[in-house]
Amino acid sequence: MSQVADISFSDLAKSANPLKKTKGDKVIWALVGLLVLVSLLVVYSATGSLAYKMYKGNTEVYLFKQIVFIGIGFCVIYFAHLVNYTIYSRIAKVLFLLSIPLLIYTLFFGVTLNEGSRWIKLPIINMTMQTSDLAKLALFMYLARLLSRKQNQIKSFKKGFLPVMIPVAATCMLIAPANLSTALLLGSSCMLLLFIGRVSTKHLLMTIGLAAIPVVMLVTAAMVKHKSGDGEEVAATQEKSSRLTARVTTWISRVENFMYGSKEVNADNSYQANQASIAIANGEFFGLGPGNSTQRNFLPQAYNDFIYSIIMEEYGLVGGAFIIFIYLAFLYRSIRLYKRCPYAFGAFLALGLSFTLVLQAMANMAVNVGLFPVTGVTLPLVSMGGSSFLFTCLSIGIILSVARNVEQLEGKRERSEAAARKKEAAEEEEVEEELEEA
Repeated sequence: MSQVADISFSDLAKSANPLKKTKGDKVIWALVGLLVLVSLLVVYSATGSLAYKMYKGNTEVYLFKQIVFIGIGFCVIYFAHLVNYTIYSRIAKVLFLLSIPLLIYTLFFGVTLNEGSRWIKLPIINMTMQTSDLAKLALFMYLARLLSRKQNQIKSFKKGFLPVMIPVAATCMLIAPANLSTALLLGSSCMLLLFIGRVSTKHLLMTIGLAAIPVVMLVTAAMVKHKSGDGEEVAATQEKSSRLTARVTTWISRVENFMYGSKEVNADNSYQANQASIAIANGEFFGLGPGNSTQRNFLPQAYNDFIYSIIMEEYGLVGGAFIIFIYLAFLYRSIRLYKRCPYAFGAFLALGLSFTLVLQAMANMAVNVGLFPVTGVTLPLVSMGGSSFLFTCLSIGIILSVARNVEQLEGKRERSEAAARKKEAAEEEEVEEELEEA
């Protein structure tokens, strides 16, 4: 009796163990673990000046907050990967239609910072959330659903291209006034996904040409402003202008600073870029060592937008290259998953979400090393926790949900093939026995 009780208890313990239910691509799980480990180390190091300002130097506060966010993030990944990814197809349209009014509300009534309204404050928990994060997730779900259902008509302009392009254009146009860099990255990710989804190349090139017009206008305005030298007049009138005009002025200034450098010593954009460059130069090849960054005391966003420069200062060029390798390995595993997935929706969903995460990471690193103008995008899974961190975890959970489903299908196929081979072997043995008896 006690033996039976022991067996049932052990079986119950195994079934209650979350690790036994953890499925999906083990390499992606490992890569996510590496990124959050880096995040824990670097955020703890980079929040020194912020802790001094807010908590009299108590950096353990931000370490604890990051541990909590990582714990919640892993719970989000775990439970999201247990959900059958086909459910995301059912809620995709509703979630997308919900994201549009949220973006409109954020644009006019959201929390404003640096002339940009990107956040809304959630009641009860008193936490801010970037509605663009929800909109990106909803858009890729809806886009994967449309692409999977319209493969027979995808080359048609009216029946194929317009139905998939209108949601992309609407979402990007609503995000752009407050966060142009996010809108451009989202649009780029969608173009890649549409290209892989067999959308006509002619239609995609036409869309890229139309999207390039405002970008060219922005660059032209920056060149004209630099030649005319009216930067001080623009800065003086910026406070009196509307929110949208102020954002356009900020974009022009960032492009001008990137192209020509800033003559203003205290210009925020050039100041951050210069401090990031100093941090990277300090790191050299192997870095100064964990916790030995000096530029964390001068970079206003050392724990967020410019965390990659702190990584390179403390861990050197080797550490920076290792981070790039992790994101590229993540993209490679997602592309393999796309090839293995037998259903179009899951394949497009996993690839689209991986595209946007990796492109965001590359854009953040490009800003840190001075290849792009200063933007407000974070380094996924590495920058200090917030709503963006949790939405990134949800995206990874959905990718792992697709991987889990693929593994289950492959397992069933292997078992059926093994059973068929076993049956054939048994039949051959029977035939051989009959021949021997004869």
